[in-house]
Amino acid sequence: MRAIWKGAVSFGLVNVPVRLFSATENHDVQFRQVHEKDGGRIKYQRVCSIDGEEVPYSDIAKGYEAADGQMVVLTDEDLKSLPTRSTKEISIEKFVPSEQIDPLLFDKSYYLEPDKTGLKPYVLLRDALEKADRMALVTVSVRTRMTLAVLRVRDGVIVLQTLLWADEVRAPEFESLSEETHATAKELAMASSLVDSLSGDYEPDEFEDDYSEAVTQLVATKIEGGDITEMPEAKGEETEVVDLLAALQRSVDKAKAAKTGGSSASDADSDSEKPAKKTAAKATATKATTQKSAAKKTTAKKSTAKTTAKKAATKKAS
Repeated sequence: MRAIWKGAVSFGLVNVPVRLFSATENHDVQFRQVHEKDGGRIKYQRVCSIDGEEVPYSDIAKGYEAADGQMVVLTDEDLKSLPTRSTKEISIEKFVPSEQIDPLLFDKSYYLEPDKTGLKPYVLLRDALEKADRMALVTVSVRTRMTLAVLRVRDGVIVLQTLLWADEVRAPEFESLSEETHATAKELAMASSLVDSLSGDYEPDEFEDDYSEAVTQLVATKIEGGDITEMPEAKGEETEVVDLLAALQRSVDKAKAAKTGGSSASDADSDSEKPAKKTAAKATATKATTQKSAAKKTTAKKSTAKTTAKKAATKKAS
């Protein structure tokens, strides 16, 4: 795992240096939007809804749409004036009973790992949370905006779980669910019997994502059967390949010119292409050295053969 944030937990007068790691990861099946005919990926362009022209990223600003539909454009100076917090501190505000935090408020989960220098105060805070059976309500700025979170212990590790703000939880306003509607005693008894028959402990490994497995198997079957679409290279990638071939051709021309002592049309190229020329010249020199070495070996072999033949003739004459 890779740390996404570094800071410290402020625990009274004690600071606990920690690193923040994402505690969860998304294993949901991810599909690409492609052209059915040739399998090419669908690209999106930033187009202005008024003039229909594509807008470069440098010209895109942040806008806030008012209730009446009017758009307010916010500049970088406007955003700098907003209250932001970039402190590297997880400040414990209070310790609250665990049952007072509605699970509906939980947002994202992170593991806290202590630095080597903060191991002892980390263990102290962890053990204190477990003994008190409470959660530590904290404020933290993971990026720039301050948010509420809680610290709790899971499998011997302190977990930071960010919270939604109270006004981000919708009120369940359903007219069909009136307080006057209740189950009868007989219905409740039957339901309770069903609950008892299905009661058990939660075992996470007991359940599997059958949809993800089915998609993986389906894709594997199609690949084995050759039911795949060969995607041609995108236009941008094709241009890059052509540029590379042109650069190689210029290098070859320069190498030939250097070998013959002549000149080529590529001599007018900029200094940025000189490393390619040096590389090509180096390759030529290496090739020449190799040829000389091979020639020496051939000469040595011929000399050895002549000496051996001469000795054999002398021995036969004697």
